[in-house]
Amino acid sequence: MKRRIYFDHAATTPISPKVLEELGREAGLIGNPSSLHFFGRQVREQVESAREEIAAALGAKASEVIFTGSGTEANNTAIKGLFWKRAPRKVIVSTSIEHHAVLDPIHWLVQHEGALHRNLQVDRRGCPNFRQLKEIVDQEGDEIALISLIHTNNELGTVIDLERISSIIGGIPLHLDAVQSLGKVNFNFQASGAISAAISAHKVGGPLGVGALLLRHGIDVTPLLHGGGQERDIRSGTLNAPGILAFALAIKEMKENFNSQVEKVKGLRARMIAIINEKVPDASFNGTGDAPGILNVTFPGTDNEASLLLFDSAGIAASTGSACSQGVAETSHVLLGIGLSESEARSTLRFSLNHRNDMDEVEYFGEVLTNVIAKARAAFAAGSRS
Repeated sequence: MKRRIYFDHAATTPISPKVLEELGREAGLIGNPSSLHFFGRQVREQVESAREEIAAALGAKASEVIFTGSGTEANNTAIKGLFWKRAPRKVIVSTSIEHHAVLDPIHWLVQHEGALHRNLQVDRRGCPNFRQLKEIVDQEGDEIALISLIHTNNELGTVIDLERISSIIGGIPLHLDAVQSLGKVNFNFQASGAISAAISAHKVGGPLGVGALLLRHGIDVTPLLHGGGQERDIRSGTLNAPGILAFALAIKEMKENFNSQVEKVKGLRARMIAIINEKVPDASFNGTGDAPGILNVTFPGTDNEASLLLFDSAGIAASTGSACSQGVAETSHVLLGIGLSESEARSTLRFSLNHRNDMDEVEYFGEVLTNVIAKARAAFAAGSRS
């Protein structure tokens, strides 16, 4: 059987064995958490306990945890909800390297609700232009509905300087897409200075289909969903109790093992960088490396789709970091946003590691790297001549 190695943990992480066991056990629970009878109260008690555990682990109050179906839903709820709540303010500030779960709702608000999007520039590493941010705040502060920034970039691994951002924006609401932060870097909601943040279970060893919006106590936003009034009347709908309980266990595991897991991933990443530098010396790396599990590499003279398939043929799963629409691959807007050319962006791959990987897998990557890149360059050269 062909060896299979998973270096795409930024897309989704394997569910933890303990979490999977918990999910299976809790899936048999009887009772809607909103029901008043014994079964409903029993489930509600467990959900509230999970809420408290997640809040404590992330530096939030239990009342600030609003469960959603995904990180995307959490981002949409915060961005649209804050924009509508803060009318008639029209300005939304973000960078061009946000995840589509942030950029797309902003663009929708521009097209349908008259929002004005101010694009905050970033440098080659993916760090925001603080001077421009101050200029925007000075000029349009009273008209800014919200600022939305990705805390840990999903393609670059760059973590933004929240302390510096908070010192510039004052009381303007800041929303953070923190989906990639959990398990990779330290994230504390209270200390972040943000009014809201999006997180997701499946990025940290939890199940698919459950996320949360962290929203400051006492802050209301206009809801996307109306119905039963669950979750502070911000996210109506029957709660995914088994998923929520599994999410809490995944967060607990992450917190208990965070330091040792991060140190392991740092070692794996350092070895992978050394291998790439040795075997493909003209390769270059993008981002700051703040999140050790994300490694973004440009291999000159290749096409990343061909490289991806060649790595997959060798048993290694990676990512192009590009968005796909109806099966048509697009060049990564993140890489273009930090100043890479079209050809550079189209020759870049993302490898994302976590503590479930081991050094033997990294060494195997080194064994196949030279051959994969040689084949990718030959295919690229042949295509260029045709």
